[in-house]
Amino acid sequence: MNHPDSLKLLLNRIQQRAVIVGVVALALCGVGAYLAPDQFFQSYLLGYLFWIGIALGSLAIVALHHLVGGGWGFTIQRLLESSTRTLPLMAVLFLPFFFGMEKLYLWARPEMVAGDELLQHKAPYLNVSFFWMRAAGYFLLWTTFAFLISKWSRDQDRTAEPSLTRRLQSISGPTLVMYVLTVTFAAMDWVMSLDPHWFSTIYGIIFVVGQALVTLAFAVVVVGALARHQPLSEVMAAKHFHDLGNLLLAFVMLWAYVSFSQFLIIWSGNLPEEIPWYVHRLHGGWEWIALILLVFQFALPFVLLLSRQTKRRAEILVKVAMAIVFMRLVDLFWLVAPNFHPDGIAIHWMDVLAPIGIGGIWLAVFIWQLKTRPLLPLHDPRLAEAFHHE
Repeated sequence: MNHPDSLKLLLNRIQQRAVIVGVVALALCGVGAYLAPDQFFQSYLLGYLFWIGIALGSLAIVALHHLVGGGWGFTIQRLLESSTRTLPLMAVLFLPFFFGMEKLYLWARPEMVAGDELLQHKAPYLNVSFFWMRAAGYFLLWTTFAFLISKWSRDQDRTAEPSLTRRLQSISGPTLVMYVLTVTFAAMDWVMSLDPHWFSTIYGIIFVVGQALVTLAFAVVVVGALARHQPLSEVMAAKHFHDLGNLLLAFVMLWAYVSFSQFLIIWSGNLPEEIPWYVHRLHGGWEWIALILLVFQFALPFVLLLSRQTKRRAEILVKVAMAIVFMRLVDLFWLVAPNFHPDGIAIHWMDVLAPIGIGGIWLAVFIWQLKTRPLLPLHDPRLAEAFHHE
């Protein structure tokens, strides 16, 4: 809608390629599901967690933007809104897990529960029926808040009603509270319960911060590509990339802080029910993945993003953001895969194709949503101040 022809051609080309790549990759994973069903669901979980993380992180960041305003938020607002509107797709893509519950989760196997006193104790919470009831509740809340924010933003474009700005601000606070609570429980249900004998009180926050980090990085990559086209080319300035770079730096440091905090608390506690989780991830080759994360998810981005020049030059900032996006997938692999391969590192071809397949479909829907509205809000009263070039 109201996009220049060059931008339409670019978006259409990327969308078409995303559909083709996604369908082919998922078809190959379908063959893999027949040959190795256990591995299929493990790989599918990895890809699913990555892409729903961007959709959910977008809901949190757009709510944060409506609370505080600022030019950085207006430059990526429509990208974030389009991302949140992929949540119905993610709800559909969640359904295959119904067929893989026993292949992923020990607590979903009656014979395992019967012989494990701890699993029996956790059974009122960790059971298949309640798992799906909670998942339905999460998606209902996520899609409802995303729908309201997106709808009121569209109404603001159409009517220029000032009260809609206040309405968006008023819902953003509850959205952030809802987001933190539901993502915390979803992380416990979908990932932490892969090892039902282990627990961490900070685990959900690690996912909250990780989703915000990968979402900001993804938004930087997309806005960096779109900034060469109207209307973003007319308003984007170095200060907007600088602001996005500062936010990226903040979440890089926050991710490192919460991740190290969990490690420090568990390692110093030295409790036999907690330590094995890290033992599995620091031996058998998994320690090299941990080192890669330390260097490329924290140390290198931290050093680069300290530089004012890096943050104000779009081409450099985009490269840093692309690296962060990729490292988030590596991070999730390190969190998920050792549950199934505790004795040593193992990378299957479906660990590559499943994220690509889900991502191709997700990107196609994301671009479809992005094309339906102007790339910039039309009548937000804060726009003039936000895009004032110093």
